[in-house]
Amino acid sequence: MARDYYEVLSVERTIDAAGLKSAYRKLAMEHHPDRNGGSEESMAKFKEISEAYTVLSDDQKRAAYDRFGHAGVNGGGGGFGGGQQGFHDVNDIFSQVFGDAFGDVFGGGGRRQSNGPRRGSDLRYDLEITLEQAYQGAEVEISVPTTATCDTCEGSGAKNGAKPTTCSTCQGAGRVRQANGFFQVERTCPSCGGQGQRLSQADTCTTCHGHGQVRKNRKLSLKVPAGVDDGSRIRLSGEGDAGQRGGPRGDLYVFMSVAPHDLFERDNLDLLCTVPVPMTVAALGGDIEAPCLVSEACDGNCKAPVSVPAGAQTGKTIRIRGKGMPHLNGRQRGDLVVELFVETPTDLTPRQKELMQELAASFGESQNPRNSSFAGKAKRFWADILGSEDTRETTQ
Repeated sequence: MARDYYEVLSVERTIDAAGLKSAYRKLAMEHHPDRNGGSEESMAKFKEISEAYTVLSDDQKRAAYDRFGHAGVNGGGGGFGGGQQGFHDVNDIFSQVFGDAFGDVFGGGGRRQSNGPRRGSDLRYDLEITLEQAYQGAEVEISVPTTATCDTCEGSGAKNGAKPTTCSTCQGAGRVRQANGFFQVERTCPSCGGQGQRLSQADTCTTCHGHGQVRKNRKLSLKVPAGVDDGSRIRLSGEGDAGQRGGPRGDLYVFMSVAPHDLFERDNLDLLCTVPVPMTVAALGGDIEAPCLVSEACDGNCKAPVSVPAGAQTGKTIRIRGKGMPHLNGRQRGDLVVELFVETPTDLTPRQKELMQELAASFGESQNPRNSSFAGKAKRFWADILGSEDTRETTQ
């Protein structure tokens, strides 16, 4: 059974990001294989602490781990978009924390730059959608700035088929090494940028200026599944930056955010809205309509019937089952929660004011306004208020 990640890093579960990074740095330096003669035990320990830091340093993965343990970050449980996205090599996280200068700090064990094909970088794209799109799902078109292979030189960076020469600084290795006290520092060659070869100015492609790549906006069609929420992530494999020297493209990660809505607030799967209720309906009970989002059985102006009980007060909530947001990975659906706001009438006619005064006086006739005598008077009062002008004259 895998050990608890917090135990692996010897930290408390409440530790912040800075403390977590400090703990990892200390353990990584202590257990790096090159500092321990390349022993299998130190390699296993180094991989274990790197895996723990990879998960706990990512807010989403850490939240999933805190809730579900290892099942939340392994297999398909690492969140929406395809499971845990790890590092290609444990030294990637080591280099990320310590910097390029320590990528091979102990000499020979770090991840080195290769002159062969290199995978393109992963990209992040932030997309804001409407609540209606999150409710129903949608297909949207996005324009993503990425690198693409230069068509002029076909990615070689050379003009007219010219051949590069071996870099004289690194002798073709792509990296240079320098002793720095206890450490032996290796870093990317500043002359050739790690490629190990260089082109003369005259032989450089004028389109990409020797880089072999150009910046382009790529238009992509993205299917947004119903039920997405703020922070949901979609992974588009092979839609990131172009690789170098024939390497594969990176991936594109689309992070979703849902724009605020004029009528609704979202609470997990529930939708909350406030609906005004006439005072007469609040007092006597009756039916009103509440807005709801478009569904399959709706013509685009969807309304949900709401039954208001007699005597309803401002702030009372009525729950309508199954009218909320759909679950992202299941058939479950939330509820529509309607909060009532009782409206007080304004600009009353003289007769309506008189009836109001009669009702106010009737409240004083009984300590229990729900008795049958009061109920009968209340019904006649509201009938007068709601009736036609002829009805009001007859009542007089």
